[in-house]
Amino acid sequence: MRPRDRPGSGRPDELRHPRVGCGHTLRCDGHLLRLLGEGTPFVSGIDTPELRTQKCQKERKLAHLARMRLKDLVTGRTVKIVAQGRDDTPKHRPLVNIYLSDGREVGKILLKEGFARPWRPHEHVDWCD
Repeated sequence: MRPRDRPGSGRPDELRHPRVGCGHTLRCDGHLLRLLGEGTPFVSGIDTPELRTQKCQKERKLAHLARMRLKDLVTGRTVKIVAQGRDDTPKHRPLVNIYLSDGREVGKILLKEGFARPWRPHEHVDWCD
């Protein structure tokens, strides 16, 4: 990330070789970025299964599949991010939209392909059902 385009600035930036954390998290230049999808900060977004806190075998498998798909989408590519603010967790991760060179938004792809589900405040996504 260029210093002038800090996460949360609302400005587009290009990332080269971001590292994938889980199915909805990337790391770049020391920043942990949270995929928003095409949602609105604190109103809607996407969620994928957690790698570290899974509650069942099904969630564990789905978490690995979501992570692999996100890696497939961004590894070796230059992607454009647009920061939309920061989450309200103690991590204060930047909430971002990530776009491929053809204009497709990564979160929307993950939703369409079933690797993510819609997220809304105070709604729990149960990956074990």
